[in-house]
Amino acid sequence: MTSEHPPLEKSAHLNGGQDMAERRKIIIDTDPGQDDAAAIMLAFGSPEEIDILGLCAVAGNVPLKLTSRNIRIICELCGRTDIPVYEGAEKPLVRKPITAEHVHGSTGLNGPVLDEPTMEAQKQHAVDFIIETLMREPAGTVTLCTLGALTNVALALLKAPEIADRVKELVMMGGGFFEGGNITPAAEFNIYVDPQAADIVFRSGMPVVMMPLDVTHKLLTTKARVNRIRDIGTRPAIAMAEMLEFFERFDIEKYGSDGGPLHDPSVIAYLLKPELFEGRECNVEIEVISELTMGMTVVDWWRVTDRPANARVMRNVDADGFFELLTERFARL
Repeated sequence: MTSEHPPLEKSAHLNGGQDMAERRKIIIDTDPGQDDAAAIMLAFGSPEEIDILGLCAVAGNVPLKLTSRNIRIICELCGRTDIPVYEGAEKPLVRKPITAEHVHGSTGLNGPVLDEPTMEAQKQHAVDFIIETLMREPAGTVTLCTLGALTNVALALLKAPEIADRVKELVMMGGGFFEGGNITPAAEFNIYVDPQAADIVFRSGMPVVMMPLDVTHKLLTTKARVNRIRDIGTRPAIAMAEMLEFFERFDIEKYGSDGGPLHDPSVIAYLLKPELFEGRECNVEIEVISELTMGMTVVDWWRVTDRPANARVMRNVDADGFFELLTERFARL
């Protein structure tokens, strides 16, 4: 048996950085959540690189009505009511809904005092919006950014399997391998909420980039980093600092660290500065049978099987570079 393993690869824009010349079209599918709010705000602060075609709500951290409300609150907070918001799946494909109010608070955006939104969600279902957009835009130009459970994307694949070939890539926050899980010993929350949906996505053939706990546990919201965001002094930045302080209280207690992991903005940061991340192409399978390890992302990191690679799995990140990017873009809002 060979002891040689493929080295970690620095991520880079596929065409040598030329992507920056044209804005990257994205759909953000999300279940806010304070860290989801940070990801959305990072995208809002990067209009030269990112063209947000729509924001899709999915049940996850809190129920669907609240995730939709929270997306619209963030849009109004940042003056981006021009971006349409669509509501998707209210529950996972098979399993009973699981939420995380114990982490995010009763509304999902606990921390700052925020006004109820006046903008309304679109009438079209998020799943139909995803399908319609991927079929309308030129193939290979739209990136799906998933910050929650993969239910909406799986439903879109079940309804229109042909969209798998039209996605540029799906960049997701979810899973874990060396770090284990954060909702069970084996499973990360976003995958555990809807393992069957994740299984459909990973088997679909669409290019997947996975931001697991192995990356996000290195992105700690230390007091110094949160203070730099607060010091921007704008309403969105102060609200974000207050959200992060609420969000991190659970993780500080859990991990005993200075600050908690900031999971979801890793997805948007990867689009903006892929060189911040290192990973490798791996096969990833989702456990959907065993209750003990339900929702585990079984990553063949050491390539001990013959199963073909179906995801680019990240492992390392330049945490200081990540927070510099976050703070710089929040300052633009």
